[in-house]
Amino acid sequence: GLQSLQIPNSFRLYQNYPNPFNPVTNIKYGLPKNGNVKLTVYDELGKEVDNLVDGYRQANTYETVFDATNLPSGVYYYMLEAYGFSDTKKMVIIK
Repeated sequence: GLQSLQIPNSFRLYQNYPNPFNPVTNIKYGLPKNGNVKLTVYDELGKEVDNLVDGYRQANTYETVFDATNLPSGVYYYMLEAYGFSDTKKMVIIK
């Protein structure tokens, strides 16, 4: 099949959906150039609870699934880091 590239012109971290969620949500991000990427989930106290992406990615738009089955209800944060760019968004787990 054909795969379309959706290369953004800037780094983007989108709001997860659905939000609030139980127990799975989607996180989308865009990379304008190739490089190392880290996508990490933290709890309200700043403790890392999951590392969703950690490695080299080509320029494109990506979507990853976050499964919070083993986490309690509450507010969590996810952060994208790439090429000195950093952005954080808030998400809510309701069980």
